[in-house]
Amino acid sequence: MRVFGLTGNIGTGKSTVASLFAEKGVPVIDADQVARDVVAKGTEGLREVEARFPGVVAADGTLDRKALAARVFADAQERLALNAILHPRIGLEVKNRLDRLAAQGQDIALYEAALIVENGLEHGLDGLIVVTAPLGEQLKRLHLRDGLAEAAARERIAAQLPQSEKVAKADFVIENAGPPELLRAQVARVLDKLRAGYSRRGG
Repeated sequence: MRVFGLTGNIGTGKSTVASLFAEKGVPVIDADQVARDVVAKGTEGLREVEARFPGVVAADGTLDRKALAARVFADAQERLALNAILHPRIGLEVKNRLDRLAAQGQDIALYEAALIVENGLEHGLDGLIVVTAPLGEQLKRLHLRDGLAEAAARERIAAQLPQSEKVAKADFVIENAGPPELLRAQVARVLDKLRAGYSRRGG
């Protein structure tokens, strides 16, 4: 089974593109969802997080994400400690899900994650799809989605790796700037190439 990365900066519409691929029958493994699942109520992952960060589990037994974020956001050492718990679990769960898809006979799958390029993960994939959008569109979407003022939205965008650096690593670029039908057409074109056997590892 060939696995392709799907990434894009905040406000580019990466999740929208993922859902369009899913509509066309391509299984998508969402790194954010996996990260939530490995610390779901009753999991070993959550028990380990609670042991290291007492007070971050709510009364109903679920992770209090705000409390945890407050602990790790301001302290790099705490963030490293959290990553040491989460990353191996996320990596193992992603591998298990990909193995299950391969066993079901799937030919291709997408791994949707924000930090593929930052973490150098594109080297282990069969190709990388990068979703881009003009800055004005990103700002508008962040305002609509998260209620962010322009200054805060610009700060979040500036904290990420520039789009141009991700595009430089991309096998396919999907520009999410126009009407929905234009986006659908780009997804269909990329998918045709993937289904035709594209792989950066295979030539």
